[in-house]
Amino acid sequence: MSDTAEQDEQAEPAEPEALRNNRGRERRVAALRGARRVLARPGFITTLRERLALLDGADGLYDLDEPSDLYGNGVVAALEERTAALLGTEAAAFFPTGTMAQQVALRCWAGRTGNPVVALHGLGHPEVHERDAFSRVGGLRPVRLTAAPRQPTADEVRDFEEPFGALMLELPLREAGYLLPTWEELTEVVEAARERDAVVHFDGARLWECTVHFGRPLTEIAGLADSVYVSFYKSLKGYGGAALAGPRTLVEEARAWRHRYGGQVFQQFPTVLSALAGLERELPRLPAYVAHARVVAAALREGLAATGLPWARVHPEVPHTHEFQVWLPCDPEVAGETALRQAEETGTMLFSQSWNAAGPGIALTEVSVGESGLEWTADDVRAAVADFAARLTA
Repeated sequence: MSDTAEQDEQAEPAEPEALRNNRGRERRVAALRGARRVLARPGFITTLRERLALLDGADGLYDLDEPSDLYGNGVVAALEERTAALLGTEAAAFFPTGTMAQQVALRCWAGRTGNPVVALHGLGHPEVHERDAFSRVGGLRPVRLTAAPRQPTADEVRDFEEPFGALMLELPLREAGYLLPTWEELTEVVEAARERDAVVHFDGARLWECTVHFGRPLTEIAGLADSVYVSFYKSLKGYGGAALAGPRTLVEEARAWRHRYGGQVFQQFPTVLSALAGLERELPRLPAYVAHARVVAAALREGLAATGLPWARVHPEVPHTHEFQVWLPCDPEVAGETALRQAEETGTMLFSQSWNAAGPGIALTEVSVGESGLEWTADDVRAAVADFAARLTA
């Protein structure tokens, strides 16, 4: 046996990719928890004790001497009423997950329109993250208006080659960089769907933070659609949960399907109280996060331009929400390792999300600006970029 063959035989087996990814995530979470300066601290990285602290002061959110909820009454009903009021709809129903809420909504609309076809973006959440749930579970048939990294246009809706019963719009479109259309573009797309006698459903998991970009209140934005889904944990930092809002008759039908899908949960008060906390405390802060994300993005662009990297991009250049993308000309593993070393060695974590390949030699990550990010000045961002770039090119 040759020396090389013997070495190969004695070498340890390669670490499985899933285990390697899990180790990377654990290290990233540890770095994020240990960093003194971060742009956002997501709730899921904290301990159970820290997460429970979200309910401190819950007696100011709801009368805790009231009976606990059973199968959707009590505090659950109170959250539903508040959500409907915020969105300006007749009613709202609480769901354990947004995946369930949207399947139910579009299943109900299919029954009413007589058409199970749902037109949506190829980068939309159901197409990318839900394992074909629309077709496999709901009996729906999704069709892609476009796969381009932008919002669908009115012409694409108007000229699509086959009938569809519902148009689903993700606002913002996360996979494309948390992109939103202009208000005029959005109204034109909705009008184009109406011309085709299709209903309009908003995937508004992050609709809460869209008011700054549109310059319109939530009620006016949600009022464009026939139904809207919103999340209570993505931007509002709750424990989980979602709501489907729309006409009362649709919501009542959705409650029946919620039961059939297994969403009629015995008690949900911890999650519901956390959602009420998000509406009370986090929702009013979102406009400030969006405004400061624009400051951070501009400083990132300036900092990256000054580093001499041959190509780098902040996308969109002016963020539509408090989240956006950064693209760099390097291997994702190199960018990720650099971000972790910067956090571990300096206590400043500029890039806290994972890095993924956006093409050959291009790394992409997402940046979110939360309460902790408000402390960063433009100079702070530029200094952190310079340090990161020096480590990246070392």
